[in-house]
Amino acid sequence: MAERDDVTIKDYKGAAGGWGSMEGMAHVLPEEKIGPDTLDALRRQNKPGGVMCVSCAWGKPAKPHIAEFCENGAKATAWELTTLRNTPEFFEQHTVSELQGWRDHDLEQAGRLTHPMKYDAATDKYVAVSWAEAFDAIGAKLNKVDAKKVVFYASGRASLETSYMYSLFCRLYGSHNLPDSSNMCHETTSVGLKNATGSPVATIQMEDYEHCDAIFCWGQNVGTNSPRMLHTLKAARKRGVEIVVFNPLRERGWEKFTDPQNPLQMAGAPATQIATQYHQVRAGGDISAILGILKIAIEEDTKARANGGEPILDHHFIEQHTVRFEEVADFARKASWDDITRESGLTREAIEDAARVYLKSKALIAVYGMGITQHRYGMDSLYMVVNLLLARGHIGRLGAGPGPVRGHSNVQGQRTVGITEKPELAPNDRLKQLYEFDPPEWQGWDTVESCRHIIDGTCDGFIQLGGNFLRATPEHEKMVKGWEKLPLQVHIATKLNKSHLHPGEESWLLPCLGRMERDMQETGRQAVSMEDSFSHIYGSVGKAEPASPHLLSEPAIVAGMAKATLEPNPNVPWDEWVGDYGLVRTAIENTYPDKFANFNERLWQPGGFWKGNPAAHRKWQTESGKAEFNVPRALNASGFADKDGRFALVTLRSNDQFNTTVYGYHDRFRGIHGTREVVMMNKADMEKLGVAEGDKVTLESDADDNVDRSVGNLMVVPYNIPEGCLGGYYPELNVLIPLEHHALESHVPAGKSVPVRVRTA
Repeated sequence: MAERDDVTIKDYKGAAGGWGSMEGMAHVLPEEKIGPDTLDALRRQNKPGGVMCVSCAWGKPAKPHIAEFCENGAKATAWELTTLRNTPEFFEQHTVSELQGWRDHDLEQAGRLTHPMKYDAATDKYVAVSWAEAFDAIGAKLNKVDAKKVVFYASGRASLETSYMYSLFCRLYGSHNLPDSSNMCHETTSVGLKNATGSPVATIQMEDYEHCDAIFCWGQNVGTNSPRMLHTLKAARKRGVEIVVFNPLRERGWEKFTDPQNPLQMAGAPATQIATQYHQVRAGGDISAILGILKIAIEEDTKARANGGEPILDHHFIEQHTVRFEEVADFARKASWDDITRESGLTREAIEDAARVYLKSKALIAVYGMGITQHRYGMDSLYMVVNLLLARGHIGRLGAGPGPVRGHSNVQGQRTVGITEKPELAPNDRLKQLYEFDPPEWQGWDTVESCRHIIDGTCDGFIQLGGNFLRATPEHEKMVKGWEKLPLQVHIATKLNKSHLHPGEESWLLPCLGRMERDMQETGRQAVSMEDSFSHIYGSVGKAEPASPHLLSEPAIVAGMAKATLEPNPNVPWDEWVGDYGLVRTAIENTYPDKFANFNERLWQPGGFWKGNPAAHRKWQTESGKAEFNVPRALNASGFADKDGRFALVTLRSNDQFNTTVYGYHDRFRGIHGTREVVMMNKADMEKLGVAEGDKVTLESDADDNVDRSVGNLMVVPYNIPEGCLGGYYPELNVLIPLEHHALESHVPAGKSVPVRVRTA
C-alpha cells in the first residue's frame, strides 16, 4: 500500500480550473500508468459519436469544446482505463481480513479486476472461477431464497440498455426491490418535483442558460461535482447574468474560474468571477433564506399594486396554473425577520440583496444539489425553491425553471427505464403485454428499507450493479454485521472496494467491461446510451482495449444471471439482446414509446435527443392538475433543535473524489493535503471549544436515539463555515449518520445536517 503523504493545510489562492486543474490531473494520471487509450478516450469524450464520461451527468453540447472534459472527468477516465491489474495472484497474496484494513484509495489502486471470483471462507480469500460456475451457482442460490427478500441495487453508471435488462430480470424473478444511488442523493427531487410540478426532473435544457438573466444556486459545489458547468456559467456572466449562491461553505468554483481553454486566462488574464452574491447559509437554512425573499417579493407586490404600479408577482400565471399560493403568501407575511435571520444564518440585508436580483429577473434558473435534498426536511427546502419559481412564473418559460444537477452519469436515466421500487412508476402494463408475465405490484424496498432488512437479517440476497453500497450507507457498524450474514452477495464491478470485503454466506465478484472499453458482441462493436440532467439521451461507444479478455459486458452478465435463474421465456431474447444492443433499445422503445420513439435512429443526434417534459410546457401532471405551492413545515431543514454543544455536520466530497471513489489525498480547493481525517470548523467555535488548528478531536453522534456512534482522531482545520456547522468527508463520516436520519418522504440519508458533538479529550 502507498504510504500517506505528508499532511499540509494551506489556503489555496487560485481559481477553479486553470493550472490548478492541470496540477490535479498530474497527481492522478501518472499513478494509473495510462496509455494511448486514455488520451484517445479524452479526445472523444462527451462529443457527438464519442464516449460519454463516467463521472457527472452534466449535458453534452451539440457543439463541444476542443476538450469537452474536466479535471474530475479525466481522473474518472484514467481510473477506468488504468493499466494496473487486480489479478487472481493479488488475491492469493492477500486475505479479505487483511484487505479490510486498506484505505478506499488503495483498494481501487490495485487495478482493474480481471477474472470472476468467489469468496472461499476456508482460506479467507477470493479465488478465480469460470463464468459458467458463477452464473450456475448464483442462479441456484436465487432459486432457493425468497425473491421478495432479494435486493437488486444499481449505481448510477450503468447504461440504459443494462438498466432495462436488469430491472426486467428483477421483476421476472419476482422481486421489486430496485433501489439505486438516487435513493442516496436526489430522490427528494424525484418525489418533490413530481408532487409540485408533475415532473420528477429538471424542466430546463442546456440552451436555457443562454436566455436566463439570473441564476440562483443552492447546495451545489460546481467546482468539484460538475466542473464542465463552469463554462456555461462563465458564458452567462459574460452576458451580465447575475449568479446568486447559497451554500454553507465558500467553494472556489462559485467564486472564480480560469478557463483552461482560454489562452489569455491561462497566460495570466484575470479569472472570471462567477458568483455576484455569495450567502453562507446555516446547514438547512435555505428554507428561511427563500422565505425571506418571498416575504419581500409579496410585500413589494402589495405596495406596487396599491399604488397602481406594475405587479411584482405573475398573478396571471398564479391564477391559471397554480394552487395554494395564498397559503404560502400568508405564511410569508406572518414570518418574523428574527426567525428568518436566526434560522438562515443570514442578515436581513443579505436576503434583501438577493431579493433585489429576484425582483427584477424575467427568466430565472434555480440550480441546486444535495445541499438541498439531504436533510430531514429536504422536501420542504425543495418546495421552497419551487415556490420561488412559481411566484413569478419561472417555469415553462424560456431561460427559466428548476435545474437540479445530478451526480452519476446515468442515475436519472436508470429511473427512466424501470429502475424503481415504486409500482406506480413501473411500466407494468406494458411489461405484462410485451413479456407475458405478471410483474410485482407491491411496494419494493428503497435504500433505507433495504438497510433495515440487512440489519435485522431479513434480506436474503443483495445484487450490486456497480457502486459501493456498504461504504455509502449510514449506520455503518450495524450494516457491516448484517452484510456479513447475507445468504448471497453478487458484486458487478470494475475494481475492488469496501463492499466486497465483508463477504456473506456466498459472495461473488463479477468483473465487467468499462464504458470506455471496446464491447464486441456477435453483431460487432456495440454502443450504449445514457441520460443527462437535462433529460437528453446520448449514444456512447468505447474503443479502448478491454482490461482483460475474461471480462464480460454488463448486459452479458445480467443476461447470464437471468438465464441461470429464470425459466425460458420466448418473449425475452436474452442472447439476442446481448448480441445486438440495438434490439434492447427497440425493447425500450416498445416499453416507453412516448419517450423513446425512433430510439436507434436518434441515438447519435448531436446534443442528444430530449425525452420531453410536460411541466416545461406548463402541463401539470399533479393531483390538482396544476403546479402546487407548499407551506414549509419548519424554518430549518435539519429537523433537529439547537442545543448547547450540538453542531450540524455537513458531509462533503473532496476535489480528489467522486462519490466513494477516492482518487487521491489532495483537496486542493480547501487546502487540505495528505489526509481525509479532518473536521472543518469556524474559528469562533474553535475558541469556544478551546481547540487549536491541528488538534485531534472526536465527533460523536448527538441523535436522539441513545446509540453510540463516533469517529476519532480527526484533525481540526479552521475553515470559513458558519458558526454551529462543521464540515467533514463522506464516506468516512457516514458512521455518524443514523439510518433513520433521512428526508422524511424520500428517505434520502440526511448527510448535509447531521447532529453531532465534539469531544476534545
